[in-house]
Amino acid sequence: MIDLYTWKTPNGRKISIMLEETGLPYTLRPVDISAGEQHKPNFVAISPNGRIPAIVDHDAPGGPLAIFESAAILIYLADKSGKFLAPSGPARYDALAWLSWQVGGLGPMFGQLGFFSRQKERNEPAIARYAAESGRLLHVLEARLAKTPYLAGADYTIADMATYPWVSTILNMLREALPEDARSLPATAAWIAKLAARPATAKGMALPE
Repeated sequence: MIDLYTWKTPNGRKISIMLEETGLPYTLRPVDISAGEQHKPNFVAISPNGRIPAIVDHDAPGGPLAIFESAAILIYLADKSGKFLAPSGPARYDALAWLSWQVGGLGPMFGQLGFFSRQKERNEPAIARYAAESGRLLHVLEARLAKTPYLAGADYTIADMATYPWVSTILNMLREALPEDARSLPATAAWIAKLAARPATAKGMALPE
């Protein structure tokens, strides 16, 4: 059994989507970050950075295994299940490259745009900087999806699972903060609709309830 420590954020929903898609058995352990539960010692013992998501796999070889950071968790679950990440070759590294793109660029930029655009005292240079970079990244995504059905190519992978919660959230909640030319991108919109129609993805996006 896997314990999933998570909350209602794009990063947290990456893992609930993956677990629902793979069918691996898990127990949901909500960590209310609005109440500061991510800083409690029992959670920090699992996730030293004090951030969700994190998992504990009680069935791991050698005994219970705690893993933190969403990309590491996704790779671990893909390898454990044998799903959504090729075991070797170009397809694996395409998926890992786009996963790294999301973790290192798209997620942080969207997060900063969300933070600064919602402050009562507006920091216009910061908003402009993060809006421009978020728009650029959305155009990178659009160019990719105009060529391939999914980020890593023909198959749905952990790269899509990592990116979808962020993109669907920002286009829903922060559309007006984006550059106008990044608000309606047809290939991205089609990809969002395709993923939203997956029952496991829809369930993962709704957790924790």
